[in-house]
Amino acid sequence: MLSRDRSVLRRVAVRSTAMAMGAAMAAITGLAAAPAAHAAASSATRVLRWAPCGDSETPGAECATLSVPVDWAHPGGPTLDLAVARRRASDPDARVGSMVFGPGGPGDSGVEMVVGRIGRFSPEVRRRFDIVSFDPRGVGRSNPVTCSGDLLAERPSPELRSQADFDATMAYNRRLRAACRARTGPVFDHLDTAQTVRDLDALRAALGEPKLTFHGSSYGTLLGAQYAETYPRRVRAMVLESVMDHSVPTTRAFLESEAAAAEDSFQEFVKWCDGATECALHGRDVRAVWQGLLARAGRGELEDPGRPGTSLSSSDLVNKIAFRKFYQADHAGLATAIAGMEASAPLPASPTTVAPLPAATPVFCSDWHLPVRDYQGYASLVTTMNRTAPDLPYLLPIHMTAACLGAPTANPQHRLDAPGVPPVLVSNALHDPATGYPWAVSVARQLGRSGVLLTYEGHGHGSVTSGPCMQDAVDSYLTGLAVPPRGTRCPAVPS
Repeated sequence: MLSRDRSVLRRVAVRSTAMAMGAAMAAITGLAAAPAAHAAASSATRVLRWAPCGDSETPGAECATLSVPVDWAHPGGPTLDLAVARRRASDPDARVGSMVFGPGGPGDSGVEMVVGRIGRFSPEVRRRFDIVSFDPRGVGRSNPVTCSGDLLAERPSPELRSQADFDATMAYNRRLRAACRARTGPVFDHLDTAQTVRDLDALRAALGEPKLTFHGSSYGTLLGAQYAETYPRRVRAMVLESVMDHSVPTTRAFLESEAAAAEDSFQEFVKWCDGATECALHGRDVRAVWQGLLARAGRGELEDPGRPGTSLSSSDLVNKIAFRKFYQADHAGLATAIAGMEASAPLPASPTTVAPLPAATPVFCSDWHLPVRDYQGYASLVTTMNRTAPDLPYLLPIHMTAACLGAPTANPQHRLDAPGVPPVLVSNALHDPATGYPWAVSVARQLGRSGVLLTYEGHGHGSVTSGPCMQDAVDSYLTGLAVPPRGTRCPAVPS
């Protein structure tokens, strides 16, 4: 295994908002082995004092706070309060225990999931478990990362054209990190997933659970995998859904795998339109229509359908329009959106701007070591992505790479090493735009005999409730620890 010495963490910061993106990972550091911190994780916690969350429109959710160290390497130092929420099992007589949900993003709010989107979980899971989640440190109500709006608005475009652009981005990132650190406080330097693993174990203890039942989705799978590595004997059951592979070793390999997953989803969309009469672009050259929109967006002539009168950049067309529809496996909706934008009147040509990145950035930068030496190296990476995903230029991962230039990494990539962990259910769609199926195959292999791959033969980001086959397999595993046969594949269901 990698050395578990704890390094000092710094990273790019940005305003606290949620973001659905797929990418992250991290190495287990000295935190995981330090005796003092280990003792704190198992005994430091604190009684959770539950009270109604206060939202009259969504009754039934209870909220609490959990005090944890800012830095688990120094458990006696400053603390922060994590926001926690739960909904009790709807059938107390059949209750198994608490199931903790690990939110994605990074930057998603687990509290909001429990309070407002409890339908994300199957009826059987809601019946048998108290469903618990939290806002990870630096997110939502848990000491969120905050920055100057004016400074965020100055973020350079990731479309770097020269060494001067590269140098300017490095300088901007340094300035932004310093400013966000000053506003956020000491937790800014301790946002990596290895720290959140310790928070998760403190939450397990505070819930009174001798072993953890966990469902992590997207970026939350990194949290689950690292928990299994750090505390393999404290896992009861673990579902990793839409799986991050933190063993991807290099910047190029990471970006290439992300581009391949996204391009696969685009090709699946084109294939669907070719065969489906309900596609708004049926019978047309879908790729040519799409390229025309990209060209208009690049000139600042494409109107943003969500903000009439304002232009939509080519990057936003890819990441905010197409990618979001791929997440939802909404081919019909994407076709309709493309047809509507194609028919819209062109705006007068104008420069387009790049929106600030959300609070995901400092977490991501602390978990991923993606070094780029200079402009030539960056340009080469962009070329690799565009060759791999010719229909989807400037995907979000290249934005994140630019935002992380110069940022130290506290929790770099490594292969999983979790001997003694019980069976872990690894669930993924064949056509996931953000966490490609090869990542799930890789993670299941790294878990060895403990890795059980459950394949959804459909599309989209997230799969555990995609039809009765998937739902029954996951429910049976979580409630009764019944592991599905190895190689189980569930058919796609209409979206």
